[in-house]
Amino acid sequence: MSDKYILDGKTPAREPDLLKWGTWFESANRQVAEDMIGDVHISTVFLGLDHSFGRGPPLLFETMIFGGAHDGYQERCSTWEQAEAMHAEAVAKARSGLS
Repeated sequence: MSDKYILDGKTPAREPDLLKWGTWFESANRQVAEDMIGDVHISTVFLGLDHSFGRGPPLLFETMIFGGAHDGYQERCSTWEQAEAMHAEAVAKARSGLS
């Protein structure tokens, strides 16, 4: 089973061909969402690799917070829709840490 994925629109699709995956990965826009709140950067991206390591559904998207009270915060999920929701939660978390 392949642990490499590309996006077909907003839908992850397994890609068993390493060369095809690498070519896609090299030029793809993998950004789901990005926000800056003051000096705090919140980023959500498509990883292209399954980070579940065989334990549950594939974890293909990652949200991180850089800076502020929640620096280093990280969450992963399986779908674009989950990633958008996860990003919104991280933005709220970052805003709550500014007070």
